[in-house]
Amino acid sequence: MKISKLPYNRDSEKLFSFVVNEPWSIFLDSGYPRIDTGRYDIITAKPSVTLETYGKKTYITSTNGKIISEDDPFYLVREYLGKKISNLSGLPFCGGALGYFSYDLSRRLENIVDSTKQTIGMPDMAIGIYDWAVIIDHHIQKTWLVSFNRFDTTKIIWQELHDLFLGVPINNDKIFKIKSKLKSNLSKDEYAKAFNRIKNYIHDGDCYQVNFAQHFSAEFEGDTWSVYKKLREFNPAPFSAYINLPTGAILSSSPERFLCLTGNQVETKPIKGTKHRSVFAYEDKELAVSLLESEKDRAENLMIVDLLRNDISKSCESGSVNVPKLFALETYSTVHHLVSTISGTLAKNKDGIDLIRECFPGGSITGAPKLRSMEIIEELEPDRRSIYCGSIAYIGFDGNMDSSICIRTLIYSKNKIHFFVGGGIVWDSTVDAEYKECFDKASAMLKIFERKSS
Repeated sequence: MKISKLPYNRDSEKLFSFVVNEPWSIFLDSGYPRIDTGRYDIITAKPSVTLETYGKKTYITSTNGKIISEDDPFYLVREYLGKKISNLSGLPFCGGALGYFSYDLSRRLENIVDSTKQTIGMPDMAIGIYDWAVIIDHHIQKTWLVSFNRFDTTKIIWQELHDLFLGVPINNDKIFKIKSKLKSNLSKDEYAKAFNRIKNYIHDGDCYQVNFAQHFSAEFEGDTWSVYKKLREFNPAPFSAYINLPTGAILSSSPERFLCLTGNQVETKPIKGTKHRSVFAYEDKELAVSLLESEKDRAENLMIVDLLRNDISKSCESGSVNVPKLFALETYSTVHHLVSTISGTLAKNKDGIDLIRECFPGGSITGAPKLRSMEIIEELEPDRRSIYCGSIAYIGFDGNMDSSICIRTLIYSKNKIHFFVGGGIVWDSTVDAEYKECFDKASAMLKIFERKSS
């Protein structure tokens, strides 16, 4: 393993500016310094291998050329991660797989009849195998360039990389324009019709909860990195990310962890229950208390806790799964959330790939029971979700993993910028409250679209 110290900068976007224009550059962003709930930022680029899945085919590109495989995409990631390496650095990521698994990848895991249309065109999976990373630890204010030196090319470019990050940060703010009116794929009447259909399914016993979403899009021109900097200003979040791909860009300000694996310890933190925030302190506190005391939101949260307990139990030792935190309040710039924590101990014959595959997609963004809710989503949502409700993740050469649920996420592709917002519908839900909650959750992203250009 190789580790070199770099100067610490409290705002990691300045360091990312050195590689932002590189294809496959990635910034995993804890939201610091605007919030301090996270600890580490991760920056990397120039992967040694890339894996892009479209439908049944995965295109694998490396220095040896390009091959196509129809094998399970998750197992392909495991294959290219190779043999596990011990990590004695104490750092979260020193190389490995990094990228996203889209919600649509679930079609490779479940037999769901396709009825929605693909409108975005991004890969179902986009994962790079990276042999180096810059790690920023905001708790002790230190920065390192790190690598397991799995690929010979890393040794060749090491000094060049080190010198690159010693340079003067680049001010690369550029113009962007929202060139059309923001459009939803559902009118309010169409949303209400789908809502009532879900309520009928709940009444008939098909399901208990369905996470239903609508899709917004607008014509876009300009620099997506400049958009992301606005997004992290409006809505700093601990599981934010910017991913620059040849096919487009992912701009995520997610507050939600999906799965974390450290050694053999597993954690997931589903969000269910949302209240908007107020600029008046007394009213904001009342809104937070009303969320904590809401029987409807607590019941909704508990359904997903039970679902995720079952999901992670597939990969954990028998009897190890527990719920250390139930219905905890977390507050962000625009909303309050109810968040629970579920933990377990990974079984000896399992790894991070098994864990994420057996839990995918996250139960907090499907509903319960999971498969039936996914079938209802497929029936009622007009467009495929793409990255929305999928997961941005790293899985290290050392076996450690962390991942987000891709909510509060903008997707740029083919001169359009997209986002989805939704919420869990249960028997006690009302259509007006659920429709309003969509816009509460989207408020930070909507600020981007209110600015016609920047």
